[in-house]
Amino acid sequence: MQAQTIDEVISFLKTIIKESEENNDPMGYFAALYLKVTIKVKEGIAQQNFFDDNKRMEQLDVIFANRYLEAYTSYKNNTSLSSCWLVAFKATHKFWPIVLQHLLLGMNAHINLDLGIAAAQVAPGESIDNLHNDFNKINTILADLVGQVEHELSTIWPTLKWILKLSKKLDSFLINFSMELARDGAWKFATELAPLNSNDQHTLILDRDKKVTKIADLIIHPGWIASTLFKIIRLGERGSVSEKIKILNSQMK
Repeated sequence: MQAQTIDEVISFLKTIIKESEENNDPMGYFAALYLKVTIKVKEGIAQQNFFDDNKRMEQLDVIFANRYLEAYTSYKNNTSLSSCWLVAFKATHKFWPIVLQHLLLGMNAHINLDLGIAAAQVAPGESIDNLHNDFNKINTILADLVGQVEHELSTIWPTLKWILKLSKKLDSFLINFSMELARDGAWKFATELAPLNSNDQHTLILDRDKKVTKIADLIIHPGWIASTLFKIIRLGERGSVSEKIKILNSQMK
């Protein structure tokens, strides 16, 4: 499963979502979120003057997506993959992680590891600086989706609607998690990778993977207070895995 165009990325994601719905597989949660992001990027490419370089942005989107598709395929085939993705995929076999945790695990691996690698690949060496403006626009796309994802999570766990009326902490948490990692961590990683030869890049990627895996472990085991809250949320989540995937994917058929 390796795409050549953004339309192929969308097609592959829809296949993963369909198979996940049929198999009640929580791996479909992140795929549904990622489909939203990819469609928004495609819409941005179709607009005039949203991205500085539409051709380069599609190339970045495809290279970026292929890292997820490769990790997904490797896990399904029981072959080696990044440890942060391994933690995320293994969590889909556990009962207790809530939908939000599954989404954050996917975002962590894909944004905090894969995005920097993809950026350095599409803009190696000094050309990485020219990518910065378009790179930051990915954050705009992520932020625009927060409200929709909140609505879908509220459908899965209705108590969230009440909580959101009292506090905007989830909203700021989702925005900060996605935007800070993309803008700061992933970009810094990309600029460190871009000037290196392949051997040095490989070493840096392995080190980065270890750090991102530690974040994944914290998402799964956030301490006893948060873990207790998450268990309460998990018991209150509505519907089967398949039904939850359909909710997350409902506006992107």
